Amino acid sequence: MTTAPPAPAPTEPKNSLDRFFEISKRGSTIGTEIRGGLVTFVTMAYIVILNPIILSGKPDVAGNMLEFNAVGAATALTAGVMTILFGLVTRLPFGFAAGLGINAFVAFSVVGQVTWPEAMALVMINGVVIVLLAATGLRKAIFDAVPFQLKIAITVGIGLFIAFIGFVNSGFVTATGSSSPPVGLGVNGSVATVPTLLFVITLLLTGILVALKIKGGMLIGLIGGTVLAVIVEAIWHIGARGFDDEGNVVNPGGWGLTVPALNGSPVGIPDLSLIGAVDFSFDLSKVSLVAIVMIVFTLLFTNFFDAMGTMTGLAKEANLADDNGDFPRIKSALVVEGVGAIAGGATSSSSSTVFIESGAGIGEGARTGLANVVTGIVFLIAMFLTPLTSIVPTEIAAAALIIVGAMMMAQIRFIDFIDFRVLLPVFLTVSVMPLTYSIANGIGAGFVSWVLIHAFSGKAKTISPLLWVVGAGFLIFFARGPIEALFGVGI
Repeated sequence: MTTAPPAPAPTEPKNSLDRFFEISKRGSTIGTEIRGGLVTFVTMAYIVILNPIILSGKPDVAGNMLEFNAVGAATALTAGVMTILFGLVTRLPFGFAAGLGINAFVAFSVVGQVTWPEAMALVMINGVVIVLLAATGLRKAIFDAVPFQLKIAITVGIGLFIAFIGFVNSGFVTATGSSSPPVGLGVNGSVATVPTLLFVITLLLTGILVALKIKGGMLIGLIGGTVLAVIVEAIWHIGARGFDDEGNVVNPGGWGLTVPALNGSPVGIPDLSLIGAVDFSFDLSKVSLVAIVMIVFTLLFTNFFDAMGTMTGLAKEANLADDNGDFPRIKSALVVEGVGAIAGGATSSSSSTVFIESGAGIGEGARTGLANVVTGIVFLIAMFLTPLTSIVPTEIAAAALIIVGAMMMAQIRFIDFIDFRVLLPVFLTVSVMPLTYSIANGIGAGFVSWVLIHAFSGKAKTISPLLWVVGAGFLIFFARGPIEALFGVGI
């Protein structure tokens, strides 16, 4: 996160716009807010490419998939509307877009049990619960009750999970087909395909740009890698990797999901067909009530803590938070963040939440919601450019997943590992997520182990009653197979 420059001395408001957003009061100017909003968009714009790559092309239990362009348009629309809404309601410069980690959980865990419309209905239910918790003040109380170490561990675990997805999507890590080792490097232990090589180049390029603190470094890296991929495809015509009728791989050195070729106009009318594509009529003969409850719980937990931690950090960076981490209109901010989950589910773009990349705009001087209005307007314009984003190959986008994963893993530096009561639950949370390909499993392993280890090592009094309840819930989650067999499907 960047370090915000000292704010100029506050002055009297110059007009109604200034008065509404408290621009002069916070020592900013309209020009600074516009510039900060544009910088925030540049640093967040990669989500319009990355979210469709994560969500599209993944078959649900019925075999249906989301279309890339439709997800891209829905992502831009939701980000634009929610960013503007948050800016107008809270007057804070925190941009909104589809949350990384939450979208991965939906794409790689949830749709293995339900259909896409049902999955997005669960995202909306998660949002309704968050709004209710925030409106009653319970959200902040619960946030304060969960151990700091577990909050950090969940962020780190999601980062490793996202990075592992990136390694697999790029072809850098592949299944060996044997029990030991189950995975290996590339093809027969080496980087043997052009797409994977371009992934490595894009990863290093993006890493250098981020290390140099170039604003929009991730977006520049994605664009640069895509341009290189388009040139390579135009020269060598690598083509797509596929399968024949017998399941054998055809053109194993080809591109994964998207061939980087320029076809048609880069601008088009946005495909908004996913808006309202939700289904609340869950078939309990195919997915149990226990599984549905635990999915919502995992969505809630991930959404819940990640957003609060991010908003607190951004408020501190903007010099808008007090010593306790509270900031102006905090209750309204938490309510609107819950609305973001509802909006993201309603548009099939996954839960929309506050983005840590907003720190770039804050570092540029943004202090008010006017910066959000600017960011949101540009996102709405981006809806018409989704045909251009569809040429980004999976291998190139995978580099951004690795970078995001690395950034999230950096949070582990705030944990003191001297106490083994802390070390083991944190380790289980972080390692179980990528190794079982499930965010829910990692969170559950962390909570259950924290409660049991502290309870049986003389620290039972330090355990919040909430943790006992959550730990018991996860024990049911882990044992849901035998429980369903005992009581019947649909409990």
